[in-house]
Amino acid sequence: MSFRLYDSARRAVVEFQPLRPGEVSIYCCGATVQSAPHLGHVRKEVNFDVLRRWLEYSGLRVTMLSNITDIDDKILAKSAEAGQPWWAHAFRFEGAFHEAFRALGVRRPTYEPRATGHVPEMIELMRVLIERGNAYPAADGSGDVYFDVKSWPAYGELSGMKVDEMAPAEDADPRGKRDPRDFALWKGHKDGDPESASWETPWGRGRPGWHLECSAMAGKYLGDAFDIHGGGIDLRFPHHENELAQSRAAGRPFASYWMHNAWVTMAGEKMSKSLGNTADVLSAVERFGGRAVRLYLAGPHYRSAIELSDAALVEAAAQLARIDSFLDRASALTPGWQAWSPKEVIPAAFAEAMDDDLGTPAALAVLFTTIKEGNIALDAGDDPAALRAYAAARSMLDVLGLDPSAPEWAGSAGAADDLKPVVDGLVTALLEQRQQARARKDWPAADAIRDRLAELGLKVEDTASGPRWSIEK
Repeated sequence: MSFRLYDSARRAVVEFQPLRPGEVSIYCCGATVQSAPHLGHVRKEVNFDVLRRWLEYSGLRVTMLSNITDIDDKILAKSAEAGQPWWAHAFRFEGAFHEAFRALGVRRPTYEPRATGHVPEMIELMRVLIERGNAYPAADGSGDVYFDVKSWPAYGELSGMKVDEMAPAEDADPRGKRDPRDFALWKGHKDGDPESASWETPWGRGRPGWHLECSAMAGKYLGDAFDIHGGGIDLRFPHHENELAQSRAAGRPFASYWMHNAWVTMAGEKMSKSLGNTADVLSAVERFGGRAVRLYLAGPHYRSAIELSDAALVEAAAQLARIDSFLDRASALTPGWQAWSPKEVIPAAFAEAMDDDLGTPAALAVLFTTIKEGNIALDAGDDPAALRAYAAARSMLDVLGLDPSAPEWAGSAGAADDLKPVVDGLVTALLEQRQQARARKDWPAADAIRDRLAELGLKVEDTASGPRWSIEK
């Protein structure tokens, strides 16, 4: 295993060493199901799905945990606005996230626990922190429990921030705190909150804080120590910083490595619901197809910000068309392609790119080079070389989650897929007109049709069985 990753805690690319030989455990902060997902949310899901696939290709058994935050302030507020129970609101949007993940070919995690199902684990974690002197119940009897930031000298180790330079969050409730920078482990029940949104604890009735939820669930399913903690860069502080502090203060080593993906932006700003500059996942899938949207999200390096625009999605769809054109051209050779294992045919340059901090841009360059070589082999009638290129391309696409024959894409629909029969019918009709022109020796008319198709990026080949068209390589 020679995988290298950029560890946010060390702020450097380091050699990955799993805690247990042959296994890797990954925790990704999952969805807070307050409303429908946008493309900024699901970039993390796609990036870490690619990571999981690559580690599995490398021979590791991967345990992937991604939680569901189904209780928090925003869920309570939005469900009240909608006039429905908070749990019904959360369940509705949990389904919306799952639908978005399926539309992008993201495989389900090994475990996907809900926060509300793990209150006993949260109470136990708070008990340990209070006994160790790192947390305290509010003296005002509110039922709040806080983590004492100054009791943990290492606080700030993940983000590089210093406690004395930190300001309290603008929306933080200061009641019962010893220090305004202390963060809530447990939030006492307030007048007006639904009774069903609270649980009994030794310190009062209430509900969990966001940070506590993640530490408790990671500990239950992955153990006190696990390999990789992932999430969006916007979660590094305070969420991940707080997870790390409360877990290690409780005597749990927690994550060995931290990986953070960058934002999806619109007009240079992070995509977020609060700014209103969101892009609905299923709308994008309907217009461009799920595989094209996935390619748009997975193609850039996971640590680089990507700008959302129609032009970017159109470019991804065009790249995908080049891939599928080759797969279609080589389809007659496919019966023998599975004789090779992926490790036999995946180019070394692709593996080197993926091992270098999940370098998908360089990996995609290798994929397109392979497709170009396969097309050249097909043109030359070199079936063995074309078949090997086809096997290599299919294997690389599988790692990236873009293989059109994979189970994740069975029955998938999108604009690109829906238009294939229409496009094929229109092109076939034009080719029939060209054949009729050739039959009557109207060469200018035949050439005009061919040239028009070429302008649209289509290549026409005259074969013994009739004209055949493909997307230009």
